[in-house]
Amino acid sequence: MKTVLIIGMGEFGKHFARKLKELNNDVCVVDIKKEVINALSNVYENAYIGDCMQEQTLLELGVKNFDICVVAISENFQASLEITSLLKELGAKHIVSKASSDVQSKFLLMAGASEVVYPEKDIAEKTAVKCDASNLIDFVKINDEFEITEIHVPKPWVGKTLSELNLRNKFNINVIAVSNGDKVDLPTATYCFKKDDAVFLVGNSKIIAKIYKTTKI
Repeated sequence: MKTVLIIGMGEFGKHFARKLKELNNDVCVVDIKKEVINALSNVYENAYIGDCMQEQTLLELGVKNFDICVVAISENFQASLEITSLLKELGAKHIVSKASSDVQSKFLLMAGASEVVYPEKDIAEKTAVKCDASNLIDFVKINDEFEITEIHVPKPWVGKTLSELNLRNKFNINVIAVSNGDKVDLPTATYCFKKDDAVFLVGNSKIIAKIYKTTKI
């Protein structure tokens, strides 16, 4: 369990806080708007009204005691920038700040953010990739070069074993799991692919893209 302070209860902040709470983390939420916090006071034990652009507010919250401080403000970039800078000055352990553009991301990192999230860009890119490849179910980027991808099993794989396909030696790609309905397998070399399988791959993004955009590999 981690202790997380979330500043700004816009749509991103609300979704972020709810998921962290579902994962059994200790979540504290803050917003400058009274009506927003009043609506959330029954959900979060620690919900406060406060202007986090004021150093005293952050001192009273005890930002150094949280494992993660999240600046989730959407409407006011100047406020996001100043709060990020104040959190850094006050010794916050790990600062996550929300950006809406590449330029904002750069300034937030300069101001002291440990990492920057760019949800609109991430969602847009992910949706575009999924629309471009009908065989793709989902994917998670590890970095600019590697990803974990879930795809419908390519037709040429059906009826063949993992050993016969020899994906690791040919393409340096690993099959880490196979699901079929509610059943999930961690496949061995003798696993034989079925037509309704979903396959989880890890490897180079460009190589995996060739697999889910064409069945010729």
